[in-house]
Amino acid sequence: MTIQKDIQRKRIIAASVVILVLFCDQLIKILVKTGMTLHSAIMLCGTWAQLYFTENKGMAFGMDFIGTYLLCGFRIIAVSLLSYGLAKVIAKRAPIGFIICLSLITAGAAGNIFDNLFYGLIFSESTEFSVASFVPFGDGYGNFCGGKVVDMFYFPLIDTILPEWVPLKGGQRFIFFAPIFNLADAAISCGGFVLVVFYRRTFSFYFDKLTQKPAKADTDNPNEEDAK
Repeated sequence: MTIQKDIQRKRIIAASVVILVLFCDQLIKILVKTGMTLHSAIMLCGTWAQLYFTENKGMAFGMDFIGTYLLCGFRIIAVSLLSYGLAKVIAKRAPIGFIICLSLITAGAAGNIFDNLFYGLIFSESTEFSVASFVPFGDGYGNFCGGKVVDMFYFPLIDTILPEWVPLKGGQRFIFFAPIFNLADAAISCGGFVLVVFYRRTFSFYFDKLTQKPAKADTDNPNEEDAK
């Protein structure tokens, strides 16, 4: 396989991963938002695997401590940098597994941007008593960058009351795993986990390669066999 064909193949794979994640993420969110009332749940497997509809201002796993506009700006910058880095490592023939990990992280970071930017403009408000619906652009529940991110995957594998003898937390409710997340969050987590476990050396190599001056850049690939 020629170098150009190899690069083109990896571009197609990266674009396919990003498009697939974004499409599935938005499809699931729209189905949940227009088919469930806020804080309602659908049991998938007993009580430990649920579709539980909740919304937040945009932090992963429902965290909320950063201003909406600041968060939107940060996420747009992050996606831009990730897209730039992804294009560069593809051009340098990085291993395909490494490229897929970066594609998952990029798609996940981009997945919630659409919610923040546009959901407040195109949807009516979701409440515990009414299901949201599409509305004419601009007539929604919020403004530009004021949309709420839809979360739905909930896996409370352990939901119990701790014994009284447990220090500090005795007698209180304990839930594991408590965060509620969406497909975009999962893509970031999975891509990041595999990147850290299997591609730390590769990441360090390409990060140094992209940040150092061209005259000093090393043209060798540390995973040449994987890159082919």
